[in-house]
Amino acid sequence: MTADLTPRRYNELIAEGASPRRVRSDVASGDLVRIRPGMFVPGEAWRSASPERRIVARARALNAVSAAPPLFSHETAAAIHGLPLFRPHPTSVHVIAAPERPGAASGVVRHRGEPDPDVEERQGLLVTGLARTVSDVVRTFTLERAVTIADGALRSRFGSGNARYDTEGAESFRQKTLEIAARSAHGQARATRALEFADGRAQLPGESISRIRLHQLGFREIGLQARVAGPGGRDYFVDFALDEAAAFGEFDGSIKYVDDRMTDGRTTAEVFDREKRREDWIRGRTQRRLARWGWSHLSTSAALGARLAAFGILPPH
Repeated sequence: MTADLTPRRYNELIAEGASPRRVRSDVASGDLVRIRPGMFVPGEAWRSASPERRIVARARALNAVSAAPPLFSHETAAAIHGLPLFRPHPTSVHVIAAPERPGAASGVVRHRGEPDPDVEERQGLLVTGLARTVSDVVRTFTLERAVTIADGALRSRFGSGNARYDTEGAESFRQKTLEIAARSAHGQARATRALEFADGRAQLPGESISRIRLHQLGFREIGLQARVAGPGGRDYFVDFALDEAAAFGEFDGSIKYVDDRMTDGRTTAEVFDREKRREDWIRGRTQRRLARWGWSHLSTSAALGARLAAFGILPPH
């Protein structure tokens, strides 16, 4: 069950019986977290929340204290759309503000300009449409942050399981996003690079960053969700097929061993055993090396390269 992160006003807490001293004490102890002036959330829920949920909570807090509903954009809109983020800014909330709008607000990044007519309401908040959101991100963010969001957007619209991906729909969305990006005088090359690289078959942010690191190492033929015929007529899917090295690779997020949605009720030991049997079959069936890596190997391309080399997998020269 997801813990409630609904922001509460200071006046609400007082009206419910908390004294000013109690509020200060709860903030000091961590029982309450102040996420913007006069707005609080339960400390335990905040500490267990994902970065994306924290960003949505900050957006809700700003929405609650604004005279007119803000139009959320960029990374904030991406989180509200339900997209994964990579190393998001922990306190900033992005909004579109009219050029004549004066001043700044605490923790708010205002992007000047007239809003796009493609505006949606999600979770009770106004956000830029998905294509506009991705366009803003790929023009202004680092490649890692941009590709993570673009991959997530393509996956949410055009992916359906390991083997099903609407490539024509994805390409149409890509072109629409590029057209929106072309309206701005800045970030054209950055947007093109990120969108040409984006692929909705990447299942997790770790797979998005893995592809970037593999590309930096020199790999160019990087197959995603490669199918390997398994026992009993079932298929296995491997995150990356590195055909240039006759190898497979998998991003190994530790959450797969503890998240009930991914373990399907199995114990951690049972999941490990199932993975070992799966890998033994894949190696035996294909006669290819298979390497796993995690977040600790994705800090740089050199770190991933060292991990692959330990398995005898070398990038093409």
